[in-house]
Amino acid sequence: MKNTRIILISIILFGAIYLNFLLPEVDENKITISNHQNEFNKYFKSFSLVTPDSIIFANELAPINSNDIWERYDKEIHKNVYWQSNTIFYLKRANKYFPIIEPILKKNNIPNDFKYLAVIESGLENLVSPAGASGYWQFMKGTAIDYGLEVNSEIDERYHLEKSTQAACEYLQKAYDRFGSWTMAAAAYNMGKGGLERKVKQQGSKNYYNLYLNMETSRYIFRLLAIKEIFENKEKYGFNLREQDLYSFPETRLININEEDINLFELANNLQINYKILKIFNPWLRDTEITNKNNKTYIIKIPTEKDINIFE
Repeated sequence: MKNTRIILISIILFGAIYLNFLLPEVDENKITISNHQNEFNKYFKSFSLVTPDSIIFANELAPINSNDIWERYDKEIHKNVYWQSNTIFYLKRANKYFPIIEPILKKNNIPNDFKYLAVIESGLENLVSPAGASGYWQFMKGTAIDYGLEVNSEIDERYHLEKSTQAACEYLQKAYDRFGSWTMAAAAYNMGKGGLERKVKQQGSKNYYNLYLNMETSRYIFRLLAIKEIFENKEKYGFNLREQDLYSFPETRLININEEDINLFELANNLQINYKILKIFNPWLRDTEITNKNNKTYIIKIPTEKDINIFE
């Protein structure tokens, strides 16, 4: 019995030594990280979003019951909902710029949903694309000039929100007249009326959802649909913004200028604002002067006295 007990003890000790050799050393930091991960998982989870029963853009129904259409929409709604930092700034800026864009759309009888086109084009910022498209509506230079915008080294009205929105309205109306649908007008805005016309002739359809298009234009309408859905159902998708979180446009007054050789530093000084404010409120002024040999009248925008003090 004694020998048996000794043998059992020896086996247990040997086994413990053997297991200790095989098993990795316990790291207390890993236990802590694991606990933190469990806590993180309690509060931060990703879910597949529920697709709406129907989606409409400019009073035109998107056929999302088709597997192909649903998958393309599903991709864009998830990208924009879960890229929260990007989308939340779309919402903040929209409060500042939509009140300027919407009346111009209405005046031109362009569906209000096209305000979302400016969101997907530029994020409501005065950007320049790698191809050279510029401003809130991302006009190429040639197209901008065709639609009445002045573009040169001193003045670039692609950066003028009111004028570029008017030009976008005219472009969209012509595209609608050509293709017979607002969805196709939006697609034409992305790839050009001529390029889209060629696809229509090749494939024998004027229905955007039936066309095989390049990757960017194939995504374009679904990006519009996704942004519209999020904007119109913010809380549903987890975007909770207070009124004080939103950006707003300060009260402004308009000044006419039509002289030759206008030095913008001197102009700012005469208006009792700093140069930075002149440029911020008039981003279409691209140089430090306006030669204006034809004595054209330009309208500049500056903040009222009350709002100037904010920037001093």
